[in-house]
Parts: sequence; structure tokens; C-alpha cells
Amino acid sequence: MTSNMDFSGTWKVYSEENLDEFLKAVGAPEMIAKMRKDIKPAITIEQNGKDFTFTVKTPLRTCVNTVSIGKESEVIAVDGRKFKCTVREENGKLITDCEKFTSVREIQGEDMVETITAGSVTFISRSKRV
Repeated sequence: MTSNMDFSGTWKVYSEENLDEFLKAVGAPEMIAKMRKDIKPAITIEQNGKDFTFTVKTPLRTCVNTVSIGKESEVIAVDGRKFKCTVREENGKLITDCEKFTSVREIQGEDMVETITAGSVTFISRSKRV
């Protein structure tokens, strides 16, 4: 495990690119996609060795997902859909491979940057620790 991979803390999303296109690509319900546009989630990450707990809070709902590096996990999206994912660590990045998308989460300076690719669509979310 790379020592510079410290994702622990509470993060507030401040910038999102290609959210609409990403939500369409992963088949999110239209009502969720419309509501999600105006929301910048808060994400709390608890890191304990190879185990990570992600708590994503929006006015719509709070989702809590726990994953372990190297093990398949079931995660629940904010819209309630379930996905099977496998998480791995590579060069200080947390990479999540799911059926419909791949997420790469990394620390860049003071920011946490998550780049999610679904088919030809790339969604980028930037957060700051709060």
C-alpha cells in the first residue's frame, strides 16, 4: 500500500465536468439526473488499511459503501442502483472497476480528483477537504 494514498476525511465537491453525459451513459433515471445537476455532494472517506468506507451525502439521500482493495464488493449508487465493483491501488490511485464504468480517484495537491469513464464518456469530479 502506498503511503501517500491518504483519502481519509470529508471532501466537498466543487467542480464537475460532463455530469449529464455520464449519467446518461450509465443509465441513471432522468429524474435523478435532473436533480443531481444542482447538487455538489459531500464525501466522507474512512480508510483503514485496505478497507475504505465512502459516505456520500446529498439532499436526496445518504449512501454508505464499504470496499476492500482486491475484493469484489457491491456498491449502491445515490439513485439506489446496485453495482458490483472491484477496487485496486495503483501508484497512489484508488481504481474502481465496475460493470458500467471505471473510476480513478487520486490526490492532486490539495484536491481529490475522481475521473470516471463510462464507454466514451469521461466525468471529472474535483473536491477539497473540509
